[in-house]
Amino acid sequence: MNLREKYQIPHDSVITIAGTVGVGKSTMTNALANALNFRTSLEKVDTNPYLDKFYADFERWSFHLQIYFLAERFKEQKRIFEYGGGFIQDRSIYEDTGIFAKMHYDKGNMTPTDYDTYSSLFESMVMTPYFPHPDLLIYLEGSFDDVISRIKQRGRPMEQQTPLSYWKEMHERYEHWINSFNACPILRINIADYDIVHDQSSVESVLEKVGHFIQQSRKWQVRQ
Repeated sequence: MNLREKYQIPHDSVITIAGTVGVGKSTMTNALANALNFRTSLEKVDTNPYLDKFYADFERWSFHLQIYFLAERFKEQKRIFEYGGGFIQDRSIYEDTGIFAKMHYDKGNMTPTDYDTYSSLFESMVMTPYFPHPDLLIYLEGSFDDVISRIKQRGRPMEQQTPLSYWKEMHERYEHWINSFNACPILRINIADYDIVHDQSSVESVLEKVGHFIQQSRKWQVRQ
């Protein structure tokens, strides 16, 4: 019996991994995909025509960047479900509006008109019964100190140069966002409770919770 069957995770499940920078979304995505023999859906940044322009001029390009991300994630979500599921996603479409677009607006990098236009488009495209929402969103959480420790350990130059105040704000925004999120079922997992990097078998504790949540969610949907 394979792990997917052992923990009763349907072969057509779509699971999204969310959380602030440094919590290990990519590591969890790959670990779950390998354990379940699922495909991965990873964020594509190399082909983004606005990213370099955005970093050069936040106010000029924040709206364009967010519209591009929204369109690409929407197309990817459709592709996943048209394929028949069996995917683990690294980052969700919901974080774009709940975290990043709102942060651009709050900091004055996006005008009220642009923010309203973006939000209206997001609501019309995503927050409808017709949009294929994931079976489960796994939210990776941890203390601010744990997150910073992981960011320092992986040693990415741009992240090392980023002020601690930015990571603190991002951590707080994520916590606020997840506390009001209700687009799909949520499984919250603390990054201090497992160590996939050094103990690959620890992924089974995550799979057990995932299987239970998806089974309960699908039973609820049948009763409705």
